[in-house]
Amino acid sequence: MEGKTTYWQENLRLIFICLIIWFVVSYGFGLLLVEQLNEFRIGGYKLGFWFAQQGAIYTFVALIFWYTKKMNELDKKYDVENT
Repeated sequence: MEGKTTYWQENLRLIFICLIIWFVVSYGFGLLLVEQLNEFRIGGYKLGFWFAQQGAIYTFVALIFWYTKKMNELDKKYDVENT
């Protein structure tokens, strides 16, 4: 039973990390820090605008792949990949 508890604690830790990154990128970079980020440009666009329109989406997709990789590692660690 202890293994299942530890497995879920590690899973929740990964989920919270994803949620924090998601919040910082979407709310922080897209709304709160937009003026400061707009002083820089990426691909000809202001960085604040880019994060609000494209960067957040790229970050979310990257988070999906990162979470999948980490969960596969976690499944192997606790030998639950075939259940």
